[in-house]
Amino acid sequence: MKIKKGDNVIVIAGKDKGKTGSIVAAYPKEDLVLIEGVNMKKRHQKARKGGSKGQIVEKAMPIHISNVMIMDPKKNKGTRISISKKDGKRVRIGQKSGAVIDK
Repeated sequence: MKIKKGDNVIVIAGKDKGKTGSIVAAYPKEDLVLIEGVNMKKRHQKARKGGSKGQIVEKAMPIHISNVMIMDPKKNKGTRISISKKDGKRVRIGQKSGAVIDK
């Protein structure tokens, strides 16, 4: 999985196509990522205490990794990633501009 927590991504497919956000959580075994403000679903929440009421809460749900593309830091558009080694460290490089994506 070439995308990790904290990366800025753009959604390239689905109902939220074109939206951007940063990754809150990544689930590599299921190939899913959770992006803030993307793929919002309504969930019904039960009343917790005796006097309180239940409510409907909007919650971000995971989206498949194939539907997102990492943002190029220079061009601010989606890009593919290549991985190479620099000074013995694994670095991610954006294909469109050649910029290093790792922090």
